[in-house]
Amino acid sequence: MQNTATTRPLLAILAAIVAVAFGALTLYSGGSVLFIDGPARVAAGNYVPAVLWFNFMAGFAYILAGLGLFLWRGWAITLAMAIAVATLLVYAGFGLHILAGGDYEQRTIEAMTLRSAVWVLIAFFARAAWKRALS
Repeated sequence: MQNTATTRPLLAILAAIVAVAFGALTLYSGGSVLFIDGPARVAAGNYVPAVLWFNFMAGFAYILAGLGLFLWRGWAITLAMAIAVATLLVYAGFGLHILAGGDYEQRTIEAMTLRSAVWVLIAFFARAAWKRALS
């Protein structure tokens, strides 16, 4: 993949806004549970620490990918694809945790479904737009 394409499509700007907002919300919500012993941690219930830590750390990657998409850089598409794959792998691990009888919250399933869908869609459409911009 080349480093830049000539025109940044509107879809890249929209994806960038979604990615940065999603990242900021992820850092806030995950950080509230991980680092503050208060209502957010109590409300989190039976969270799975590995999933929570992954999501929190991924929040930084979401913001970076969003900035890269806004600037319309090729590495941002690669990062978006990596985020999508990593999220799906963590989701699969979470599924194994559930199948093994581990405690979990239903909202974690919902959140991981949303995260997976968002990043698969961002990666797919950003890559398609990048390929169109190069042709």
